[in-house]
Amino acid sequence: MKIGIIGAGYIGGTLTRRLTSLGHDVRVANSRAPETLADLAAETGATAVWAADAAEDADVVIVSIPQKNTPDLAAGILAARKPGAPVIETNNYYPQQRDGKIDAIENGTPESVWVSDLLGVPVYKIFNGIYWKHLLEKGVPGGTDGRIALPIAGDDAAGKKIVSDLVDELGFDPVDAGPLAESWRQQPGTPVYGKDFDVEKTKAALAEASPERAPEWRA
Repeated sequence: MKIGIIGAGYIGGTLTRRLTSLGHDVRVANSRAPETLADLAAETGATAVWAADAAEDADVVIVSIPQKNTPDLAAGILAARKPGAPVIETNNYYPQQRDGKIDAIENGTPESVWVSDLLGVPVYKIFNGIYWKHLLEKGVPGGTDGRIALPIAGDDAAGKKIVSDLVDELGFDPVDAGPLAESWRQQPGTPVYGKDFDVEKTKAALAEASPERAPEWRA
């Protein structure tokens, strides 16, 4: 597939490495010029581009940037992707640690709903709770005992199937975490966040989650 990645930090860079190794055609961008990604491009075979060009003709787009930077993305930045191509967002809201106060999230809007509203497209929340080194190193074939499961929240079944197949290809078990409105179940501070659970434990952790944000995760 043609995959566009906006953001080349720990998760975006790791997905660039993993997806190119699987044979996907990856275009990767950061907030600066493509030349700043020359080393990553040389290492992986990905094509470094401007952020405005990352989604061009893409089958899947991944947005992996700090939450506070989402409003800085240009309007329509995802418009050039293929019709119906799913948009994955991997972000987390860290008000005390990085992002400052975002009023809508503080008032109860799920983080990924806020991102979706800003981007103007439906999104799928995935890869937000796994440590980047585990994403890089712990993918294993389907059926392997103890395979790590990753929750996926989103609203469209066809898009979720594409995203789920990609997660499986990367070596993890996809778990349907419900609609985007319930993506709070996998936000920071929830029972599933940061855990390498299998499918059954992931489902149980999602069910145990509360929409109430713990003090550590509030501004």
